[in-house]
Amino acid sequence: MGTLNRKTGMCASAVNAFTVLCFALFMMAGFTFGSYFVCIFLSLSFVCMTASFECECADDRKAAGKTGLVLSGIYSTLIMIVYFTQCTTVLNESLGGDAQRILDFRYMGLIFNMDLLGYGIMALSTFFTGLTVNVRNKKDKALKTLLLLHGLFFPGCFLMPMTGMFTGSVSASAGGTSAGGVIALEFWCLFFLPIGILSFLHFKDRDSSKQG
Repeated sequence: MGTLNRKTGMCASAVNAFTVLCFALFMMAGFTFGSYFVCIFLSLSFVCMTASFECECADDRKAAGKTGLVLSGIYSTLIMIVYFTQCTTVLNESLGGDAQRILDFRYMGLIFNMDLLGYGIMALSTFFTGLTVNVRNKKDKALKTLLLLHGLFFPGCFLMPMTGMFTGSVSASAGGTSAGGVIALEFWCLFFLPIGILSFLHFKDRDSSKQG
């Protein structure tokens, strides 16, 4: 694995961990624009991080690595559409009626379902990436385990919107994110933050071993 690939992995992992932390703090503070805006960079850093894992995976795991990389791109595309829409059209224009129910994330309509699909695809991406991680120490083992376990989020994110369980969860007059939703997202942040940190350490260790 070349120096630039390792540096890219380290930088992407650091940005990923930082954006997850910011997302958690912004949600607790009720800073809506900030929580939306930071997700755009979270998704971009995730693609770079996944690409770095794909570069170092063994030849007999290339199919899994490339699958994880392609899925990361699909996730990032969906998430950028969702949150760019929130930061521009939703927050800057006076929407009403069907347009608001469809585009405003807080109304748990089409754009909310697309967000869940995006994070479901992200979970699938981490699962395939986890299959490629070459474990050399306890930190790598923990990272591999978390990546694989994160894949378990896929079925729920993919299937729950199809049940209609979110329909009507938020009234048009309230237009806010439920406390239960915030708690669920904070739990996800607690789960995913170590992945970014351990990924940074993973690439840092590769860098140190190469220099040594």
